[in-house]
Amino acid sequence: MKKRILIIGACGQIGTELVTRLRELYEPHKVIASDIREGDEAMMESGPFEILDATDYDAIEDIVIRHEITEVYLMAAMLSATAERFPMKGWELNMNSLFNVLNLAKEKKIDKIFWPSSIAVFGPSTPKNNTPQRTIMEPSTVYGISKQTGERWCEYYFKQYGVDVRSIRYPGLISYKTLPGGGTTDYAVDIYHKALKHGKYISFLNAETTLPMMFMDDAINATIGIMEAPSEKVKIRSSYNLAAMSFNPEGITASIQKYLPDFEIDYEPDFRQAIADSWPQSIDDSEAREDWGWHHQFTLAEMTKIMIENLSQNF
Repeated sequence: MKKRILIIGACGQIGTELVTRLRELYEPHKVIASDIREGDEAMMESGPFEILDATDYDAIEDIVIRHEITEVYLMAAMLSATAERFPMKGWELNMNSLFNVLNLAKEKKIDKIFWPSSIAVFGPSTPKNNTPQRTIMEPSTVYGISKQTGERWCEYYFKQYGVDVRSIRYPGLISYKTLPGGGTTDYAVDIYHKALKHGKYISFLNAETTLPMMFMDDAINATIGIMEAPSEKVKIRSSYNLAAMSFNPEGITASIQKYLPDFEIDYEPDFRQAIADSWPQSIDDSEAREDWGWHHQFTLAEMTKIMIENLSQNF
């Protein structure tokens, strides 16, 4: 049976670019985008789109059957900062959507699932530097708790029911194509916008808060890479560590000032500081590199150049 793909949560930061890339790789009519709201003009015109509530099992099943879906990328989620304001809504969206697709796969209605985890699975007791694949996890946010729980369920469904589910723990993701989506690491997207528009940024994290980060192109490559890997190469069915670079607000500011020397930053840490303090500063992703050939391409300097060049067209 030929590949037919459904992306749930297609209008989010990752989903938007994932749809574009998958439609470039495969026939556009075989890549069905879906979200609770319509996508942008490019998404709506480039291939099929369905309005879909990720917590509605029957609605997902209907689309799977009508479009003869073989693979699902479940990108719908409530991110860290937003979920702290709406904890039960965050939990219900993040968990119920996962159970829906896991159960469809258990019932042999789809063949393969991608589900994103996050560095939010780690907590204050986790080793901060070169955080290993297997380590102490005591997440302190609703988002992190839901992702850690999801990892355990993914592995359970793989072992108990043979569900082919694949996952990576995303670090902070940075893109010029979509606006920040409510995550703690989103300062690293917003800072470029504010630098170009106002020449100044007020950071909700302090200057030394170092976090693992990644340019979106690398994240999309990793996402498709793990899905394309032979099943026997995917040896971890909870979720793989993934890394590219680590930096703090001070470092990204210096990177921007090479292009905008008058750019200024002030620091007014808020509740997101505690979230960031509970996360790792750097990640050991050697198992992803060894098992299915993951490698990153973009450094901070290269990413800043691309971000400034592309966003400057808007200001």
